[in-house]
Amino acid sequence: MEFKSTKEIANTYIKVLVHGGAGAGKTRLCATVKNPIILSAEGGLLSLADEDIPVVEIKSIEDLMEAYSFLKSDTKFDWICIDSISEISEVLLSAEKDKTNDPRKAYGETQERMMKLMRSFRDLDKNIYFSAKQVRIKDEVTGGLVYGPSAIGQKLGPAMPYLFDEVFALHTWKDEDGIVQRALQTTKDAQYEAKDRSGKLEHIEPADLGKIYDKIKGEK
Repeated sequence: MEFKSTKEIANTYIKVLVHGGAGAGKTRLCATVKNPIILSAEGGLLSLADEDIPVVEIKSIEDLMEAYSFLKSDTKFDWICIDSISEISEVLLSAEKDKTNDPRKAYGETQERMMKLMRSFRDLDKNIYFSAKQVRIKDEVTGGLVYGPSAIGQKLGPAMPYLFDEVFALHTWKDEDGIVQRALQTTKDAQYEAKDRSGKLEHIEPADLGKIYDKIKGEK
């Protein structure tokens, strides 16, 4: 039996889930981390047109599994950015619908496979950033509605935050000069699903995952 220290395990990598509305800047967050690779199921990466970041397009479950197999042994990339988990769930649902005429079975199989896939990527020896669309979901504690991550079916979205130590809500607004500003909410309130298990973040942090990584790790 091999024993490890909680300090040793906790200080290795961070796993982040960010949810936000359309056009909020979720994809742009990929450019704020060191040495990333993007697994993209989104329609376009126009917001990163000025960057030079390697991208793998995810158009099928086969694409996703091939990327996973490669990244299991990869030593080149420091961050895996999966953009977005909501779109990937739609890709998987389409594949499941091709296998059966029973919609309930297709949704059930997709949700089960998505949970396994998210755990598999989360447990890689990498820093992981999952982006997700934002919808109102049921709070499992209060029974009220809060804004949280979106995925197919009724169970997957509300279950996703439990897989991650860091869950952030991305906010976007225009300042008095009409300039778009962005920030990450790191702790939960009555309106937004969020959490910070590190305990090192303010309620609102800049929309910069690199700076958040440094803060969690205590690096300057």
